Amino acid sequence: MTSPHSTGSSPTPDPLSSLAELRCLDHAHFWHPFTQMRDWCASEEDPLVLVSGRGAILTDAQGNDYLDGNSSIWTNLHGHRHPAIDAAIREQLDRLAHCSALGFANEPAIRLAAKLAEVAPGDSLTRVFFTDDGSTAVECACRMAAQYRERVGETERRRFVAFDGAYHGDTIGAASLGGIPVFHGLNGAVGYPVSRFSAVKELEALDETAAREVNAVIIEPLIQGAAGMRLWPAGMLRRLREWCDRHDAFLILDEVMTGFGRTGKLFACEHEEVVPDFLCLAKGLTGGYLPLAATLTTERVFAAFLGRYEEQRTFFYGHSYCGNALACAAALASLRVFEEERVLGALPAKIAALADALREAKERCPHFGEARQIGLVAGIDLVEAATGKPLDWREETGAKICRQARRYGLLTRPILDTLTLMPPLCVTEDQIRDSVSALVRAAGDLLG
Repeated sequence: MTSPHSTGSSPTPDPLSSLAELRCLDHAHFWHPFTQMRDWCASEEDPLVLVSGRGAILTDAQGNDYLDGNSSIWTNLHGHRHPAIDAAIREQLDRLAHCSALGFANEPAIRLAAKLAEVAPGDSLTRVFFTDDGSTAVECACRMAAQYRERVGETERRRFVAFDGAYHGDTIGAASLGGIPVFHGLNGAVGYPVSRFSAVKELEALDETAAREVNAVIIEPLIQGAAGMRLWPAGMLRRLREWCDRHDAFLILDEVMTGFGRTGKLFACEHEEVVPDFLCLAKGLTGGYLPLAATLTTERVFAAFLGRYEEQRTFFYGHSYCGNALACAAALASLRVFEEERVLGALPAKIAALADALREAKERCPHFGEARQIGLVAGIDLVEAATGKPLDWREETGAKICRQARRYGLLTRPILDTLTLMPPLCVTEDQIRDSVSALVRAAGDLLG
């Protein structure tokens, strides 16, 4: 037996003992997001502790493997431990982990800004402002739009237009634009003046006086995520762009979820050849490695903030970790992976495999209602088998099915009673079929 100060090897810790300790500490201290902690802490089911990953697979503390069916909450693109991104972070770590962007610069942030301007749709989104997450990317766009109108004397243009069912983040301004009341935080008492519509035709029906009050229109292009993976009608985005052009309103596209290949193209707006005035990016920007967001905008907007120091035209906004060097290095590596591994070119076959699997799943499971898909994003509504009516959301059937799907090697999270799938872009066709099958089997176990 070695002494505490011996140079001999240390005893190997008992992994199960360590896991029990972690679960205890989790219940005692870790407040999880979007989680009813009363149920979490009282649950007979111990928290799933994930310890490693490779490719599209995550592994828990007991050695069980799972397909990462929602890309670690819609962030991971090329898989866990991708060698190119790992190497880029390690190389940058040997140089500089972080420095302030307030009056200083670092090479990865400079190069990433230039690269994002290069790959962005069109050629007008030339200015890039870095923040930390999707919500702050939206906050940044809205503040820029609001302050732009003040700078150019268009103070009557104070109103934002958003859509029912929208989700744009949880900070106060972004939350006030959302169309899901439970996410407003303060009962909608603060935030931006906003008009919400359910369809573009309602916006098009505004009279000229009301239209002149609109500063900007914000939308999740092609698909609403938190609303249950709800698809917008084809052509809607193009009509929005045309309305904004007619009335000199800004178009803000929240591509936090849809950006970086999720819909089959690098950006969702490319499906309808639309270029926004503000493009909000996060989640997959670093390949799912580190927090980073970007708001892209035009020279027109940028120019309105230029002036003498005493004029105070500066954009007074920023975060301590804006342009973090490690995160920017990861993002640059992720964009190189797109090019070097021809990621977008491999997607059509995977997208078709998902469509086929969804069709077969509806035939196999009478509790699967409408299945919606764009690219590698899918949502499946749970319904009563006999009537096709929605289930009682208070029964948490979607969550129970997703927990049961772990037995079949799938990790995902529902939106109420909509089962969602959004695997990493590196997923194989076999893994896609297995993930849909896991949901079918789990639903069968619980609902018959």
